[in-house]
Amino acid sequence: MRLKGKVGESIKRVEVLEKVLGKALFAADLKMEGLLHMKVLRSNRPHARIKQIHTQRAAEVEGVVRVFTYRDIPGKNLIGIINKDQPVLAAEKVRFVGDPIALVVAYNEREAERAAKEIKVDYEDLPPIFDPQEALSTPALIHEGGNLLCERNIIKGDVERGFAEAEVIIERTYLTSMLEHTYLEPDAGVAWIDEEGRIVVYPSTQNPHYDHREIAAVLGLEPSRVRVIQATTGGGFGSKLDVTVQCFLALAVYHLRHPVRLVYSREEAYLATAKRHPLIMRYRTGARKDGRLLAMEADILGNTGAYASYGLAVATRAAVHATGPYQVPHVRVRSRMAYTNHPFCGAMRGFGVPQVAFAHESQMDILARELGMDPFEIRFINALERGSETATGQILGESVGIKECLQQVKEHAHKMEVKRAASGKLWGKGIGAMWYGIGNTGVKNPASARAELDQQGRFILFTGAAEIGQGSDTVLCQIAASEMGIGIEDIRLIRGDTAFTPDAGSTSASRQTYISGNAVREAVASLKRAVLAEASRFLKIPAHELAVEDGLIKSRQDGEILATLEEVAQRSYREGRELTGEGFFDPPTTPL
Repeated sequence: MRLKGKVGESIKRVEVLEKVLGKALFAADLKMEGLLHMKVLRSNRPHARIKQIHTQRAAEVEGVVRVFTYRDIPGKNLIGIINKDQPVLAAEKVRFVGDPIALVVAYNEREAERAAKEIKVDYEDLPPIFDPQEALSTPALIHEGGNLLCERNIIKGDVERGFAEAEVIIERTYLTSMLEHTYLEPDAGVAWIDEEGRIVVYPSTQNPHYDHREIAAVLGLEPSRVRVIQATTGGGFGSKLDVTVQCFLALAVYHLRHPVRLVYSREEAYLATAKRHPLIMRYRTGARKDGRLLAMEADILGNTGAYASYGLAVATRAAVHATGPYQVPHVRVRSRMAYTNHPFCGAMRGFGVPQVAFAHESQMDILARELGMDPFEIRFINALERGSETATGQILGESVGIKECLQQVKEHAHKMEVKRAASGKLWGKGIGAMWYGIGNTGVKNPASARAELDQQGRFILFTGAAEIGQGSDTVLCQIAASEMGIGIEDIRLIRGDTAFTPDAGSTSASRQTYISGNAVREAVASLKRAVLAEASRFLKIPAHELAVEDGLIKSRQDGEILATLEEVAQRSYREGRELTGEGFFDPPTTPL
């Protein structure tokens, strides 16, 4: 009987049953004996120097175990995914309303919350800066190095010549707003000391291995003294790439040697976590009368808020994708990111690409109207093709499906009627196109995986890829099942535990299926070779004449069943040979 669950088959997700039955353990669900509760005191000023933090009254509140400030941090008081510019707990300055200043640990949440209100902070207010344009012109500094986080420039061809040859030029400015992710599960976590003396943190996260590195640095510990286990995570959309509760919990457990819990309220999640970057985008587009694009110029200014987070990546990706999926011979793009006293902005569904898509697609629609062209047609004639050169000089040598996609959309859309509903609303149709590069942009972007056959012949897949609802657990198991020749129900998945799983990088930028998927495929292929080599030893048949199919060792010639995986594993382990496979994948990139 052919086993199910391989790539290309529609199956139930591997984690869905636990979720629908309420058995999946989210961070806020974890209960432990003697669990303490934490609350965070945050700044109520957008920009101020801290003169003094008064914690004595809070420490005296009934039920309070301890109050923590920056002075209690044994390691580095700076975190950040790219730039280490964000204090775990503010020491000298606050930069937005919501900056964390102190932690209160008590026997219950109510006591912790009441005590946090007793902490008094003496501030010296500084001029707040909320506009990124003002941030780049004012002498007031949010960070000592200046208010410009980064600038990215792209030049292709001769832009002045392109606009001189253009028969129509469209110039507009577009603005997008700051957005909250609003995932179903607010940020949460629990931490404790395990039987080996390690600090264990169980958070809602998109990147447990990054959390692990930050916690170890903040506590000044060897990485082996810290373990991060990803909790069942109720959505992330990018925001849970940043450290939220992790370092707070680890710091408390480091000092108290007692389990501690922290769960953000919805209001706190809105206030204290990363947002989508708002962008100001000034676009100038030049074309011939036949609709062919000649030149495009974009000046992009982003607001990264109080801290960098993924601001550098957003500025870079916005610049790289600024032309849209179109062939433009002459391009000039400047993309800058400025600090302000807003909440910090980070990753959110596209790293700046949706923002610039709004701008370049608006330009294409206006250009089509100006020229009296079909919006489909103007996009089709300018669309990228195999062999096209992008604004960064990358030659698209593989499949480029935008024209085929546009053609199918056009055929479907022309069958749709434009009609007025009974309510008076007019139902119409429109077209928009975008492109998006998965993974990191022009830099290393690796993932690792490990596969193992245990002594009973059971298949175990180890991956650090965080499942946040997008389905990577299922996809990676399907890839493993297809490569190994077993059913998906025969796979035991161990995921997101830094004590056991290799680093798969972040669950972001649509990268896990392609990058971790290839790492899994390589790991399983390596394991499969080891299994066939072991079977070859005791069957006295060359390995190339054997196959794994439906979980059995079979002859490639006639399909005869020769052994089970359990028999192979038992023989191998009995003779001291483990059956494992390691996989690593880092996609080739074109340097920017």
